[in-house]
Amino acid sequence: MTREAASGSIVWLTGLPASGKTTLAERTRAALAGDGRAAVVLDSDALRDVLGAHGYAAGARDDFYRALADLAALLAAQAVIVLVAATAPRRAHRDRARQSGHRFLEVWVRTPRADCEARDVKGLYARARAGEITELPGVGAPFEPPDDAGVIADGGHDATAVDRICRWLRAGGSATG
Repeated sequence: MTREAASGSIVWLTGLPASGKTTLAERTRAALAGDGRAAVVLDSDALRDVLGAHGYAAGARDDFYRALADLAALLAAQAVIVLVAATAPRRAHRDRARQSGHRFLEVWVRTPRADCEARDVKGLYARARAGEITELPGVGAPFEPPDDAGVIADGGHDATAVDRICRWLRAGGSATG
C-alpha cells in the first residue's frame, strides 16, 4: 500500500482573522460525521499554547505554522481527515502541509475585511487600528491569498463550500467541482 493510499487528508482553511475558518471547519466536520466519517479540527487559536507559540512576530509565526503543518501531516499519516483552521498568512506556511505527501486541499475563506472586523469577537482589528497589534495579517502584516485554492468559501456559513469539501474527501481528494 502506498503512503498516499494509506494516508488521510489535510484540508487547510485559510483567510483573514475572523473570516469564519473555524466555523467552516466545524460545519465540515459535522457534515462528515453525518456521513459516518470522523475528522479532527486543528484550530490555530486553540493550539497556540499547546504548540508553545509565543508571540506573532514573523519568526514565531513561522515556527508555529511549521509545527501546525507537521502535526497535520502526522495525523494524516494515521489516516485521519484533518481540517486545519488557521490564517497561515504566507503561502509558504500552507505549502509545508501541501508538500507533506498527503492529499491536500486548500480552502480560501474569502471574507471582506470589513465583515471580518464586524464579527471580530477578540477585538484584534480594533487593537491593530489603535497600534496595539502591529503584525495582524491584512492590517499590519501581509496576507497572501492562495494562488489556486481548490475551494473558495464566502465566509464560514457557506454551505456550498462545505459540500465541495465533503465531495473532494469522498472522491479521495481528486475533484472539487
